[in-house]
Amino acid sequence: MEQAPLSVSLAYVAALLEAADVPPTHASQLLRQQGLDPDDPGARLSEHQFATLYRSLAIALDDEMLRCFSRPLRPGTLKFTCLALLDAKNLMVALHRWSYLSRLMQDDFYLELTQHDDTARIAIEQVPGAPPRRPFACDLMLKVIHGVASWLVGQRLALVRTDFPFARPGFAADHALLYPGSVFYGQPQAALTMDATLLALPIRRSKPELDDFLHRAPADWFFATPREPSLALRLRDYLAERLPRPATAENAAETLHLSIRTLHRRLADEGTSFQRVKDEFRRDRALQLLTKSQAPINLISEQLGFDSTASFHRAFRGWTGDTPGAFRSAGAPPR
Repeated sequence: MEQAPLSVSLAYVAALLEAADVPPTHASQLLRQQGLDPDDPGARLSEHQFATLYRSLAIALDDEMLRCFSRPLRPGTLKFTCLALLDAKNLMVALHRWSYLSRLMQDDFYLELTQHDDTARIAIEQVPGAPPRRPFACDLMLKVIHGVASWLVGQRLALVRTDFPFARPGFAADHALLYPGSVFYGQPQAALTMDATLLALPIRRSKPELDDFLHRAPADWFFATPREPSLALRLRDYLAERLPRPATAENAAETLHLSIRTLHRRLADEGTSFQRVKDEFRRDRALQLLTKSQAPINLISEQLGFDSTASFHRAFRGWTGDTPGAFRSAGAPPR
């Protein structure tokens, strides 16, 4: 079934424009520039229309968060934030770094990551004495967190719940599209809650990919639709079917109907390699099996195609800094 085009309602965009202190006359003009009737309550902005409108506002206001906070986030803030997160070994490390960065960049709030049982929660904490935030500011900040985190790990992160500290708005249906999980209103603070095992997901993006992400911004982080390198994704599907049998670049190229030279060239163009994709796939699968199953470690090693349990131990220690047994005993993603 063909996926419906991504879009947001005019009511959602009107709330964004109001939060940005855009006068009604100017707001109507901006919408007409996108080919929309500002008086049509059923109008919706496509992904492209919304991204174009948002970018023009961010440039005009000299603020990537559109005046939602007392201190503006100057253009370039998102880029340097992402650069600081790219070399984190997993999502948990990246989110902890982001929480430190938030204290440097903002006077109104900071981010706090906590774990409880089998869930992880990242909340927007109000700085004591800071001026009250506009309701839309929480929405936009949570969207940035979810979108950037999803891009970093190469998949749209599922959420257990999303909490907003304001009453249910008229555009609540948009939240059902933008946040993949249950949404609750009138909560003590704005927060995203996810399965704690997601914190172990490795950071899969590289600096060359960052330029494309920023060029499309805010489309990718707002709609949380990270672009997966197509050949790398096909290669991961191949590995899922091939293992535990030996998986080489030669038999992968044959299965994918490519020459070995083309396989290596196209993977290099995507900023990766056959061995890197294979290592990342086995790492992701190992983390999943260790946290979601009670399978013996030697059986996991066999399922992943390692020639010995000792080889699996060496590889896993290189990925996480822990042995498989220590990781499983801790019952949580590696620090």
